[in-house]
Amino acid sequence: MNAALHKKSFPVLEMTCASCAVSVASILKNTEGVLDASVNYGNQTAQVEWDSSLINLQGIQNAVRSIGYDLVIDSENAEEIQEQAQKNSYESLKINTIWATIFTIPVVIIGMFLMDMPYGNWISLVLTTPVLFYFGKHFFVNAWKKLLHKTANMDTLVALSTGIAFIFSTFNTIYPEFWYQRGVHAHVYFEAATVIIVFISLGKLLEERAKSTTSSALKKLMGLQPKNVKILVGNTEKEIAISQVQVDDIILVRPGEKIAVDGIIVEGHSFVDESMISGEPVALEKQVNDQIFSGTINQKGSFKFKAQKVGSDTLLAQIIKTVQEAQGSKAPVQRLVDQIAGIFVPVVLGIAILTFLIWLWLGGENAFTHALLNAITVLVIACPCALGLATPTAIIVGVGKGAENNILIKDAESLEIGHKVNTVILDKTGTITEGKPEVSDWLWADSEAARKPLLDILYSLENHSEHPLAEALIQKCKSEHAELITLDQIESITGKGIKANVGQEVYGVGNKAFISEAQISTELASWANARQQEAQTVVYFFNSKKILATIAIADKVKASSKEAIDELLRKGIEVYMFTGDNTQTAASVARQVGIVHYKAEALPADKAAFVKELQAQGKIVVMVGDGINDSEALALADLSIAMGKGSDIAMDVAKLTLITSDLRAVPKALLLSKKIVLGIRQNLFWAFIYNLIGIPIAAGILYPVNGFLLNPMIAGAAMALSSVSVVANSLRLKMLKL
Repeated sequence: MNAALHKKSFPVLEMTCASCAVSVASILKNTEGVLDASVNYGNQTAQVEWDSSLINLQGIQNAVRSIGYDLVIDSENAEEIQEQAQKNSYESLKINTIWATIFTIPVVIIGMFLMDMPYGNWISLVLTTPVLFYFGKHFFVNAWKKLLHKTANMDTLVALSTGIAFIFSTFNTIYPEFWYQRGVHAHVYFEAATVIIVFISLGKLLEERAKSTTSSALKKLMGLQPKNVKILVGNTEKEIAISQVQVDDIILVRPGEKIAVDGIIVEGHSFVDESMISGEPVALEKQVNDQIFSGTINQKGSFKFKAQKVGSDTLLAQIIKTVQEAQGSKAPVQRLVDQIAGIFVPVVLGIAILTFLIWLWLGGENAFTHALLNAITVLVIACPCALGLATPTAIIVGVGKGAENNILIKDAESLEIGHKVNTVILDKTGTITEGKPEVSDWLWADSEAARKPLLDILYSLENHSEHPLAEALIQKCKSEHAELITLDQIESITGKGIKANVGQEVYGVGNKAFISEAQISTELASWANARQQEAQTVVYFFNSKKILATIAIADKVKASSKEAIDELLRKGIEVYMFTGDNTQTAASVARQVGIVHYKAEALPADKAAFVKELQAQGKIVVMVGDGINDSEALALADLSIAMGKGSDIAMDVAKLTLITSDLRAVPKALLLSKKIVLGIRQNLFWAFIYNLIGIPIAAGILYPVNGFLLNPMIAGAAMALSSVSVVANSLRLKMLKL
């Protein structure tokens, strides 16, 4: 990739509706040096791809500022700046809404119940003026900025509707004779103008409050990072900010503290709660040379560790980045919504003008009054906010819900695919199985009392072995409290095993080819054959006289795998297993977990070819894997899921990553996809149906039928309610049980 090309998400300030997001995206896309840009109104971010040889960050920020918005380019404190700006905006909006309500109440009382009160119109004029031009001034300021750039948004509709109602009412208050001379009563609509401002401000207030809760999972993830850490400089302890930590710094961790960055323990011993990564509730024992990760929590012990990954390279930072990008990404349906939002305001303005002209032409005695009020009502009711919020709010909540359940969603497109899936391909090793060999069983010739010195010998032999299965034996011996002893004349024999002298006796560990057939009794042969039928590897521990122990080693099937596969099958999803392992092992694992379709001794290219084959049959395919050998198939699948303890490449390629080794997260991810898509469809239905029904009624289509005309005040309340209802429907996903 060209070093001058960059892609990053930036917080955007001052956006008030979906059309604002379209305006910001448009100015960015038309700025020289910016290759692509998308703006998400739901989480107030812009994802920008630019060429730094043509434009710098300041230039990008200036482009956004030129149309009345702002872009936070301070990467160090971007989230804090955005959060503070949103907090300030929310507080300002709350104060303005409260005062606007206080001033509006007497205006409504006068306008609705005391129409003939002396000087009532003048009192309403005095009270309405600050509501519109002080407490609601941002509507007019933003509308003016849009006009200067020949664009329009929700603020344009509000400013036009309330402004026209105010001017018309002010004229009727100052010069009522104009209408009296023509035999028409001089109506004023101050209450409509003020109530519209109050209702829309109240709707925005509730919307902002609701939106602030949609990213709670992301805030929880960010809260896992400590602000300061203690590093050792020589023998001196020094406290520094987390941003100042460098690779190879030695960091001290005391009981109960959060681990700041990724690293490796160099001194000490403890148990660490890694539930935020693995989902497992039991703390893991950590000692010298063990890996530890940012955001995990130390338990009772103390230790020192060397920083290996800091800042944006840590596992936690990558998880946060993935969640942010997913929350900011757009589902394919959102692209259509963006196009609609972009033309929505001009279309509404056209409908309002047409409404005015038709009423002026056919309105009869009070034609002008009806024409004006119905045009205002159209402008008020046709807010694009609900339309703009429909998709992003559901995605933000859904991605957050996924993060809480160890499901990292990389982009919104995967959500639209997930609910259509009918075929799942599972890698065996590390996905269905644990991915590391363990001693599953052993049979000793001697009694347990006589076993201790032999365990020490076995442990010491395996510590000198380079065989991949040696680690399984080492861990098993450790669990039995074996100790290292001195061995003589150590000899490793390729393809057979290892042997050494202890005193005058020779001891060895190896396969069947390493021992004499005469040493294997019928009982021992039967035991070994039974284990091999279960796809376990059998090794023998022996001396010059006899076999001391027969040991079965297996890559165990995860306890949760069968349950997860059963759940997928119950949903009518076909499940296939692919593995590079031998046929006997593959058959055994498939039998244990209830999989009918499997393929053994599969190369990476075979997996990829099979994905294409299934897709050619019209199947929507999910590939679940954890290794580099799975990456090609992951890239080709309709939806790719990486197990979180797998390789970095697998996680980079996959659209979903499970931060857990529990395969049950796969059906959970598919269920989450289904619920998010359902939420988006519900939101879009209400947003579209609301405008399809509301705009004609506001224009007066029912008047010839039953004489009904929609009051602008009611239109304002309905418009505010539509946005809040869409956000509230999205927030229901937070209660979803996966």
